[in-house]
Amino acid sequence: MAEGDGVADAGIRVRLDGTASESDIGALRKWLEREKPLDELVRAGELRIHERRRTDETGAPMGAGMEIVLVIVGAGAGAVFTELVDQVKRAVSAWRANRRDVEDGEPPEGRVDRVNLDGR
Repeated sequence: MAEGDGVADAGIRVRLDGTASESDIGALRKWLEREKPLDELVRAGELRIHERRRTDETGAPMGAGMEIVLVIVGAGAGAVFTELVDQVKRAVSAWRANRRDVEDGEPPEGRVDRVNLDGR
């Protein structure tokens, strides 16, 4: 498979560790939506950012945990996918640094992964 093939069925999943609260998930989603490159893609209709119930590898719900999924829309998805993954990683890191400055305690660890959205 060539680089970028199958990107139409792929997205980016952001998960925070077990110390994260529901407000952490919401705050991170809002942070991602305000990141300039991501905001521009959302406004252009080329990116959607949403929360969904987190599941383990078998598809079973993991408590009340949520994850954030970014879905790339459009024909140019392959060209921007790798750059977008890197941008999301930088944004999660910046959110953690900001949270550390404004709230007590260490912020939850974040993990950014490519994810297949078509169920395969």
